[in-house]
Amino acid sequence: MSNTLGMKTDMIQIINENGEVDESRFKELKIDNELLKTMYHWMLKGKVIDKKFLNLQRQGRIGTYGSYRGQEAAQVGSALALEKQDWIVPSYREAVVSMVHGLDLKTFLMYLKGHFGGNRTPQDMNLMPIQVIIAGQIPQAVGIAWASKLKGENRVTACYFGDGATSQGDFHEGLNFASVMKVPAVFFCQNNQWAISVPFEKQMASETIAQKAIAYGMTGIRVDGNDVIACYQVMKEAVERAKRGEGPTLIEAVTYRQGSHTTADDWTKYRKKEEVEVWVNYRDPFIRFEKFLKKRGLLTEQQIEILVTQFEDEIEAEIAAFEKLSPPPAYEVFDHVYDHPHPELLKQKEELKNRIEATRRDHNA
Repeated sequence: MSNTLGMKTDMIQIINENGEVDESRFKELKIDNELLKTMYHWMLKGKVIDKKFLNLQRQGRIGTYGSYRGQEAAQVGSALALEKQDWIVPSYREAVVSMVHGLDLKTFLMYLKGHFGGNRTPQDMNLMPIQVIIAGQIPQAVGIAWASKLKGENRVTACYFGDGATSQGDFHEGLNFASVMKVPAVFFCQNNQWAISVPFEKQMASETIAQKAIAYGMTGIRVDGNDVIACYQVMKEAVERAKRGEGPTLIEAVTYRQGSHTTADDWTKYRKKEEVEVWVNYRDPFIRFEKFLKKRGLLTEQQIEILVTQFEDEIEAEIAAFEKLSPPPAYEVFDHVYDHPHPELLKQKEELKNRIEATRRDHNA
C-alpha cells in the first residue's frame, strides 16, 4: 500500500469494474458473506431512499436535496468499518453514512422538511449535525478527536467531506492541527470529481488529494470509491492505526456524483453527457458489486426485486406517518440554540409566542 513518502499515491482497488477479484488477496481480508450481504443491503436501501427523496423534492414535499447517487459504495463501505462508539462528522451528502451509524429515517426527514429537531440526533448516537458550510465540520471533528484523546477514550472521529472542501482554509487548518496533536481521526474525502460546476482539474494542481497528506505528516491513502470492499478495508485499517495512537489518516475515495450537486443545480449546464454515461454505465458501484455477489452465489435478480419492494414499502410507510405530523410552532426555534438558554433568549421566545397567539386570536375573532 502506498504511503506519504512518495509524491503520488496509487489507488487501492479490490473488485474491478467486471466484478472480479484476486481470490488470494480477498481471502486475506477475512470478510465473511454476512458482511458482504450487509454491504449490499445498505447500498441498495440507500439507492432507493435517494431516488425517493429526489421525487419528494420535485413534488414540493421537502426542501433542497443533495443526491449521493454513485457514491453509495464509498459511504457504506467506510461507515461499516466504524463502531458505535466512534464519532461521525458529516457534510450534507452523507445520508447513508448516518443511517448505517443508526440515524432513523424520520429524523432525516425532519431535517429535510425543516423541522427544528431534524438536526438533533439521539443522545446515544455519536453523530454530529449535518454541516452545510463547506469544510466547516473539519476543525470541529479535530476538536472531538482531541477531546477523545485527552479523555483516553478508545474511539475514532470520522470526518466526511467532498473534493471541493480541500480548497477551503478549514481543511488545511484542521489537518495541520490534527497531525500536530496526533489525534485519532480519519478524514474521508469523497472525490466525486466536481465541486458544484468546477471540475477536479480546475480545483487544484496536485495530481491527487491523498498526496496532500504529505504536507501534514500523516498517512494518505487513495482508494477506488466505487469499490465498497476497498473502502471498507482502507477505513478499517485507518481506524486501527488511529486507535493504536499512530495519528490521523487522509483517505481520498475516488468516485463520481452521477446527478446534480443539489436539486437547485443542473449538471447538463457544465458536464458532458458522454462523461456521465461512462461512470453510470461502466463504473457504477452497483454494477461491479452485483456481478461480484452473483458470481459467488450470494445474490439473484429475484432477491434484488424483493429487497427493492421491501425498501420502497418501508420508506413509503415512514413518509406517510411523518407527513401526518403537525409542523412545530415557530417559537420552538429558540429551543435549539443553546443547551441551556439564557434569560434574553427565553424573553424573545415568550415575545414570539405571545405574538403568534395574539395573531391566532385575531384571526378567529
